[in-house]
This record gives sequence, C-alpha cells and structure tokens, in this order.
Amino acid sequence: MGEKDPREGRGYPSGERISGDFPRPPGPRGGEPGVGGPRKPPEDFRCFEEIRSFVHRHTGIFLGDQKRMQVFRHVRERMGVLGIDREERFINHLRFFDPQRKEFQVLINRVTVNETYFFRDFPQLQSFAEDCLPELVAGCRRGGRRGLRVLSAGCATGEEPYTLAIILREMLEEEGLPFEVVAVDINDSVLERARRGRYGRRAVKDVPKAYLDRHFHRVGEHFVLRDETKRPVSFFLGNLADPQDMGQLGPDFDVVFCRNVLIYFDDEARQRMVEQLFHHLRPGGYIFLGHAEPVSRMSSRFRVKRTRGMVLYQKPLFGRGAT
Repeated sequence: MGEKDPREGRGYPSGERISGDFPRPPGPRGGEPGVGGPRKPPEDFRCFEEIRSFVHRHTGIFLGDQKRMQVFRHVRERMGVLGIDREERFINHLRFFDPQRKEFQVLINRVTVNETYFFRDFPQLQSFAEDCLPELVAGCRRGGRRGLRVLSAGCATGEEPYTLAIILREMLEEEGLPFEVVAVDINDSVLERARRGRYGRRAVKDVPKAYLDRHFHRVGEHFVLRDETKRPVSFFLGNLADPQDMGQLGPDFDVVFCRNVLIYFDDEARQRMVEQLFHHLRPGGYIFLGHAEPVSRMSSRFRVKRTRGMVLYQKPLFGRGAT
C-alpha cells in the first residue's frame, strides 16, 4: 500500500492510518450492565413452555427460564389488547390466526431487545482494524475487487454496524477503496431505531472524541450520525437461522461480526448458523463472535490465528476448507 508519512491527513485520532495504533477509549471503561437476580416464575408454567417451544421452532431462539416473567407479562398485555381472556387462546391465536405473523413479530420484538453501545469491546475492534483490514485490503487489490463487504449479524439498534462504518471510513479513506456494511436483525422495532441513527449519551460514551466530532452532530441531548457515515450501511429484517432470509444478504463477505448473538440459540442451531456464516465469507475472510461463543466449539473449518492476545478465526484461502 506504499509508504506514507503516518502523521499526514486524517485517520485515527493519533493521525495514523492502517499501520498506526487503534485509538484508546476516552477514559475508564465501565462493566457490562448487571443482571438482576432470579425472579419468581409465573403460575402458568405451561403457557411459557408452549410459547418457548413455538418461538424455538420458528426462529431457533431458545428462551431461557429467566425470560418466564417477561413472556408472561407480554402475554397478559397482548391478551388485553386483543380481547382474549385465556392464555391458551392467545397461543392458538399465534398458531392459527396470525397468518402475516404480525403478533408473532410483536412477541419477538419483546424478547430480543438487547442493550449495546458504540465501540463495544475495543480489543476485538482494534484487531479488526490493525490486523485484519491491511490483509484484506491487500487481497482486494491483488484480486482486482472493487471494495470490501462487512456483515453485522444481530445488529440490534445499529451501534455495531455504524461503529464498523466509522472504522472503515477512517482506515480506508486514503486507500480510495469503497465498502458496504450489511446489517440484519430479527427485531423490526430495533431496525427502525437503527435507521434513524440517533443516540443518547450512554451509547456514544466510548467513541473517541475525534470520531465523535467527525461522524456525529449534536441535537439537544442526542448524537445524530452524519449522512455520509450512515450511507454505506444497509439494514435488513431477517432470521439468522433461516437460510432463505440469509440468502437476501448475498455472499462474499470479507468480515462477519456476529457477537453475543449465538448465546440465544441451542447447540444445534449454533452449529448450523456458523456453517452458514462460513459459506457467506470469502476465502480469507474473518468471523468475530462474542467471547462466550468460541468458534472452535461450533466448527473446525476455520483457521485459528493469534495476535495481540486475541484469537482470530479465518476462512482458509485454499484447500477443502475454503469451500
């Protein structure tokens, strides 16, 4: 990619480019939000079991026992809205009288809301920026390809795909290499929020100040993404466990981020999804999962690389594992 004065122009807040240091978080990091203690299960355990089974059968998502009270409250609320007087009648409504799956989507939206924020897990993002991107850019040049494609699977309210777009803009600006970030989630309400690109202070607490100034503008107490940062990001409604839904995203991604998503699925579904994501990657592409979701437990097809104390998983360039 040629030698340059690393202090020329924009890029990382330090002034450096792909070969530079990834920016440090602005101040001490707080812990992850705490998880409350166990709650008393609802009286009608059968209602929860039937809904858990129904959700699992249609999405692959397994609702743990900690979801009982949340599901039961949701059922009671929706029964009032729909004028249904018994839990079993609500379940029958989901099964037989919801052909457009509108009520089912309301249920999925309720049980899949996850809190996240920009630049979550700095070490992983640093490895993506400093270790993976230079290699991928070089491979793109050698292969004569016109740009990079990145998938954010389980994108929630958009903080992850927009974080990736910020990093890619900063790292690739002088390269003149276009990119796109494709984001998918099963929850249509969070996708609506993601498309707005409007966030509170907590969501941007770990964004380096230089990035905050360049990619957001303040509107009252909110931070709104600039259009040029939002433009390369596209959002899709889809179930990661459904091959037909995933097919709409297209193949040949250079990087897949699917962090803290597979923990909501059972072992069999996880293995199927990792295999599916493997086929969506280009040879030489990388996959990033959450720390509680080691790829090696779900697939042996990825090449394992270690750098900066991180374990990276790469689709092989050649051989049987590359297909």
